[in-house]
Amino acid sequence: MKIDVITAFEEMVDQTLSHSIVGRARKAGIIKLGTLSPRQFAEDKHKTIDDRPYGGGPGMLMKAEPLYQAITQLRKRGSYVILTSPRGQVFSQELAKKLAKKRHLIFVCGHYEGIDARIYPEVDLEVSLGDFILTGGELAACVMIDAITRLRPGTFKKEDVTSSESFEGNLLEAPQYTRPEVWRGRRVPAVLLNGNHKEIEAWKREQALELTKQLRPDLLENASQKPKKVQQKKIRRK
Repeated sequence: MKIDVITAFEEMVDQTLSHSIVGRARKAGIIKLGTLSPRQFAEDKHKTIDDRPYGGGPGMLMKAEPLYQAITQLRKRGSYVILTSPRGQVFSQELAKKLAKKRHLIFVCGHYEGIDARIYPEVDLEVSLGDFILTGGELAACVMIDAITRLRPGTFKKEDVTSSESFEGNLLEAPQYTRPEVWRGRRVPAVLLNGNHKEIEAWKREQALELTKQLRPDLLENASQKPKKVQQKKIRRK
């Protein structure tokens, strides 16, 4: 998978995505990450990519032409252009899955007070991380690229590692525990120690439903359903 990021802060993106799982995926060739600065297409000696907005207002806007030239240089057949934008669709695990199936993603990072509105027709999708404002779109792009990379085949040695994480089936993930069995008087739930995988899965499902009900009840409306025999199985907590 090829991912390009159009940004005036190339080093910020490259360094952020050079570590941990994404860094390993890059080294393994699972994703190929590139950056391109719109300053390369600026029309003056100062490489200016922003200007004052018509009609007045605070701050500066990114100019259309440098962004257009950058998108045009990178776009090929099958490319999908994403603009990081506070007015865009809110990013989610479901959207990450859809984007992970694309062959080539181009992220356009807004900055300053925004971009010239005439560039909007050049993008395929506007995406936001939520109802808050960042200084620029670089961090938002990095977050989305991280989520997408985790879903690409080969990123993890075990292909099913992402299948039980939070938001799969619109449920939060069940609580998890590791050694020691007793920590500061707090014990690992007995069901996780009995080796009965059917009971363990039923317990995890029950816990996921309860946790989602408490913390994110909005997710339950679209929560996926397990077979009735698993739903009806009740595990006594110890």
